[in-house]
Amino acid sequence: MAIFNWRFSRRNFLAGGSVFSALAGRAPRRLLASPGGLTGTPAAPANIYERLGVRTRINAKGTYTNLTGSLLPPEAARAMEEAAQHYVVLDELQRVVGERIARMLGVEAACVASGAAGAMVIGTAACLTGKDPEKIKRIPDTTGMKNEVVIQKAHRYAFDHAVRNVGVRLVEVETEDDLERAINDRTAMLHFLNEAQNQGKIGLEKWAQAGKRHGIPTFNDAAADVPPVSHLSDYNKMGFDLVSFSGGKGLRGPQCAGLLLGRKDLIEAALMNNNPYEDTIGRPLKVGKEEIVGMFVALELYLKVDHEAEWKDWEARLDAIDKMVSSVPGVRTGRFVPEVANHVPHLYLQWDEKAMGLTKAECMRQLEDGEPSIVCLGGEDYQYGLAVTPFMMKPGEEEIVGRRLKEILSAAAKRQRA
Repeated sequence: MAIFNWRFSRRNFLAGGSVFSALAGRAPRRLLASPGGLTGTPAAPANIYERLGVRTRINAKGTYTNLTGSLLPPEAARAMEEAAQHYVVLDELQRVVGERIARMLGVEAACVASGAAGAMVIGTAACLTGKDPEKIKRIPDTTGMKNEVVIQKAHRYAFDHAVRNVGVRLVEVETEDDLERAINDRTAMLHFLNEAQNQGKIGLEKWAQAGKRHGIPTFNDAAADVPPVSHLSDYNKMGFDLVSFSGGKGLRGPQCAGLLLGRKDLIEAALMNNNPYEDTIGRPLKVGKEEIVGMFVALELYLKVDHEAEWKDWEARLDAIDKMVSSVPGVRTGRFVPEVANHVPHLYLQWDEKAMGLTKAECMRQLEDGEPSIVCLGGEDYQYGLAVTPFMMKPGEEEIVGRRLKEILSAAAKRQRA
């Protein structure tokens, strides 16, 4: 079975170029730039980002949207390119792909949305409007509709803006008694943040059960919560009516795609609130044929991965980094795995900033300003000091990360000894 360790050729990335440009892309720059080289002119930039003047990064941080999430596997990229060459009816494509995804995951129904936040918008809208065309046209004006969404106070977060976009009022609760009192004839949905499942006083199963008991749809936002692969069906089986996942994070699909999984009637209503329909709240959340096909192929690939072997590979790559940085006097290292989101192995580094003469922030700045630029986890309030994960690294980049960390830390230690 496969492990997600892809190497990206220029031919795949710049598909459609000439044979010469493909060969030139592989030629040494000094040959291209030399008077007797292939062209006698300076070498062209190696990739589209160099041509644009945009710096690429080594991602030792994880699946963050501002870092463009993840890298698309070549098979998915080729499928998207193929999809771009034909016309189809978008409704039919969504229906067929949704049915296939549902069968693959063992859930009742599915659709491809414009990311997890987009899934939250159309999923919430579905809980308000059902399949009523007049209500669909009216939102975010929710006058006369059920327009309250209950959420735990500990689960309030930036992305509940996607829920509020639909025109609902969020009702905060803390205890099970609060939840029972909050539910009334205006309650449209019960919203749960999966990443915060160990925060707050009401757990996953009790939240889902409360919805079933009162006949109110429950939504679980599990955007970055793959791996493990079982999460793709766990929450629907637990009783949640709708669950959202980012497509461009752990699943390594298109960055502007995601999954909405759950009850068939609600998925159908969500699609009615979505593109390509014009007078809907989801019209701006367009997901095209390329993203739908790319998401489907990326999911197929992800389900074939040997996840146990992949985990061992991550650990081995952290071992390589650990070995390099641990040789610097005063540097302590350790491992951790986040409980829910980005549930993959991480390596943290700690040191006495005063004794070393180097802050974590300065170390991170040097990593990012260096060549190649490296981004990692850390910050003033970050409990682990500074951390890296191989989750989104390309094969071999762990050697670069370890070597650069060792250089920065060794230089600081040497200055202090001088």
